[in-house]
Amino acid sequence: MHTAVEKFDILRAAAVIGPEQKPKTIAELGVRESILEEIGLKTLYLHGPFSVADLSTHSRLSYDAAEQLFNRLRAKQLCEVTGMIGTIPEIVISSQGRTRALELLSKNQYSGPMPVSLASYVALVRKQSMRMVKVRPADVERAFAHLVFDDEVLSELGTALNSGNAVFLYGPPGVGKTAAAEAMSHVFAENEVWIPFAVEVAGQIITVHDPLIHGSGMDTDFDNGDKRWVRCKRPTVTVGGELTVDMLDLQFNPITNYYDGPPQMKANNGVLVIDDFGRQRIAPEDLLNRWVVPLDRGIEFLTLAGGRKIEIPFEMLVVFASNRDPRSVLDGAFLRRIQTKIKLGTVTDEQFCEIFRRVAQDRRLKVDQEVLIELIGIIRDNLKEQLRACQPRDLVNQVCWKATYENREPCLDRASLSRAIKAYFLAPD
Repeated sequence: MHTAVEKFDILRAAAVIGPEQKPKTIAELGVRESILEEIGLKTLYLHGPFSVADLSTHSRLSYDAAEQLFNRLRAKQLCEVTGMIGTIPEIVISSQGRTRALELLSKNQYSGPMPVSLASYVALVRKQSMRMVKVRPADVERAFAHLVFDDEVLSELGTALNSGNAVFLYGPPGVGKTAAAEAMSHVFAENEVWIPFAVEVAGQIITVHDPLIHGSGMDTDFDNGDKRWVRCKRPTVTVGGELTVDMLDLQFNPITNYYDGPPQMKANNGVLVIDDFGRQRIAPEDLLNRWVVPLDRGIEFLTLAGGRKIEIPFEMLVVFASNRDPRSVLDGAFLRRIQTKIKLGTVTDEQFCEIFRRVAQDRRLKVDQEVLIELIGIIRDNLKEQLRACQPRDLVNQVCWKATYENREPCLDRASLSRAIKAYFLAPD
């Protein structure tokens, strides 16, 4: 059940204009005015003195909303005007404001762009769902152009993308599972979504925007739209063996006293890749037990300090990539929930040669077809190894490293590749 305050916030946020439009008043921001004042005062203390225009830019507010915020702080004697630049006031924090700011910073040090409401965040994430995007063969071919897969595999991957459900990629090491998972996100490269800098819920701040994932957010004209949101490509978040159960919940920083959103929150409206699934520091069954409801119903529950839970959307394509057989890490119930399982196997002779040529071309090297045929024979017949997509890149790296050590230009000849094979593969029993 929602409290009276929460219901008010939800109703108020529901009326907020979309991120394509610019809120001109504090009321249109959909966030408690006390929260806005606190962040504004902390911003002035940490980054001021500055003008109202600077406050607007730093807080990602329209000038009109920033001016209203300044007037509220000034009315409470928390800031003062020190001069004018044209018609724009220059402001500085007052002694009373400094005392209040220090009190606020001891509780919460967030002083970044103004947050959006939880209700606004939920509504927009739902509106931007991956399920709204229809994938066609041309989209898949474009995204996978740098990789070498046969048409059947590409068709399976495209079908999985249209499902909007979780996908399990499996097969032996070095066959391109991680590369395929990353390329799946590139299918949506021409599709943009809105990501908030931060979300406010019950007086707590949760940061969502990550420059490494979503971009800097500073490449758009500040005069257009609600700049508390960043327009970016659909995000891709990859987690591997470092994943723990604690990482799946809100990350509370005891120094700054605000939260950072977990990987699945940052991946909303995009792709979440669980790489090397089965090798995480969290047991596979624990991870999947945690995500039974999210995978089925598209909702996730996160816990604030004190045990309070909040509900957020789980709107992303989850790609599990594993070297292990799905039956060894998933029981029947989870195998049913992850409806698409795609096996990526070893490559054919033709695919091996094509991958090798592309890798060599990237290094501005040439390789003879006869040398490649001999190389394939050595790997398969002499070493009793299967051909894998990673081998061309790894062998060319070995050749280039050796050439660097010997201070000469690399050459993909028989002698160089022979040395590379010796360094790369284990000797046969």
